[in-house]
Amino acid sequence: MGKEENKQEHRPTVFQQTYFHGTKADLKLGELIEPGKISNFGKQKNARYIFLTATLDAAIWGAELAIGEGRERIYLVEPTGEIEDDPDLTNRKFPGNPTKSYRSTLPFRIVGEVTAWEGHPKEQLENMKAALAKLKDDGVDSLNDE
Repeated sequence: MGKEENKQEHRPTVFQQTYFHGTKADLKLGELIEPGKISNFGKQKNARYIFLTATLDAAIWGAELAIGEGRERIYLVEPTGEIEDDPDLTNRKFPGNPTKSYRSTLPFRIVGEVTAWEGHPKEQLENMKAALAKLKDDGVDSLNDE
């Protein structure tokens, strides 16, 4: 490989990581998603963390499993500060964070909405809801409630 080709391989990219947030909340472009609201998961108390993911599939789960009666939505979000791995998924279920699920105590800005997506099959969704209900019945709480 010549010097010119090698230089091109190491150029920084102009593309940023895309992050998603699945919910049933009706939000607007530019709005901030902030901690302190009632959580969609765990003990459903005021959330210490807010969540985002770099995979559309994980965002779809977030939208489908969120509490509330609103329409399931997936927003494109931009973190305003540091993010860290979501310990419920990375430490308990999926070592290495293949779901690319993260949390933060700092807001996310809504920069867009994904309007064309397909949810999980009904049977798969019902199985997930049953598994989450069993965890709750067994007293297994979210690490994010701590």
